[in-house]
This record gives sequence, C-alpha cells and structure tokens, in this order.
Amino acid sequence: MRAQLARVDAVLVQALIAAALSFAHLHDVASAAGQDGWKAWAYPVSVDLLLVAAWRRLRTGTTKAAAWCWFVIALVASLGANVATAGLLDLGNVPAWLRILVAGWPAVAFLGGTLLAHTTPKAPVAIETTDDDQEQEPEPTPEPPAEEQVSPRPPVPAALVAHARKVATEHHTRTGNPIDTPTLRARLGVPVPMAEAIAAQL
Repeated sequence: MRAQLARVDAVLVQALIAAALSFAHLHDVASAAGQDGWKAWAYPVSVDLLLVAAWRRLRTGTTKAAAWCWFVIALVASLGANVATAGLLDLGNVPAWLRILVAGWPAVAFLGGTLLAHTTPKAPVAIETTDDDQEQEPEPTPEPPAEEQVSPRPPVPAALVAHARKVATEHHTRTGNPIDTPTLRARLGVPVPMAEAIAAQL
C-alpha cells in the first residue's frame, strides 16, 4: 500500500513539475510576442484548458475526430512554446509570424472550446418499416373474453326453470319487454352459464 502511494505521489509530483514548466514557457513566449501583464498569463491557461476539454471529449467516446483535431492543435501550441524557449528562438527579437500566431490564438481557442463543449452525439437513425414488412408480420389474435367463450351448458333443475318462468312473466308484465339474460341472472343469482341455459328453455 505504501509503495503504491509513493508511486502515485511521484507521478503527481512529476506531472506538476511538467505542467509548471510548460505553463512558464507559454507565458514567456506570449510575453515576448507583445502580450504583457495578465494577458501573458492567460495564454497558458487557454492552452491547458483546450487540452483538457479535448481529452475529456476523447474519453467520452463521441466525436473523436474533432476531439483529436483540437487536442493536436493545443499540444502543438504547448510543445512549440517549450521548444521556442530552448534557445532556438530569440525572445528579444520575435519574428512577425509568431506574433501573428500568438495574437490569433484566443480566437482559435475560443472556437475549439465552444465546439467541444456544445457538440452533441448524433441521434440514432430510426428505421422505417414498409407496408410489405407490416404484412409479413401476423397480428396477434386477441383471446375472447371469459364471458364470450363457449362452454357447455350445465343441466338445469325443472323447479329452477319453473321459478325462472314466473320471474320472466312478472318482468314482462311490469316492463312490457321480455327479460334478458343479464337481468334473469341478477334476479336468480346464478352463474352466467346457468342463466344462459335457463334463458334457452324459456
């Protein structure tokens, strides 16, 4: 456990030293190119933020082409500043092309950061089905309700049929209409199959 922590600490210290040196080199190049004061310090922040945004987009797995493009641009800016401060460039007499690059960098970084922050993954394309595909798929046949399923009619006692005739006669006398099966079932208090069997004998 201690060995692992020591290894992690060493990696973090090395990363911090490298970041500080790169940050300082970017500041020196920006200052030599005519960007003084807080503007010289803003350039390394801009480059590092673009690197982080591009790396984060690479980790998400979406729009990797654009993420790689802006990652390479930011990496070239950082490496270019490191190489320029290694004695290959006279910081006291910066060429005009470098001044142009430094002056145009904020617009480039703003464009890259905006595109990386607001680019969304493409939505999945819906597959349209044709009439032929719909005809090939058989539609499921709904099962009839329990009351509509055909079932054998149970035997009905003669006394119950006689009582049902009296109920049906009383209903016809009172309403003027023949009694229907649901009403007969409700008056007799019998199940649906029994009511249908009685109604068939009336």
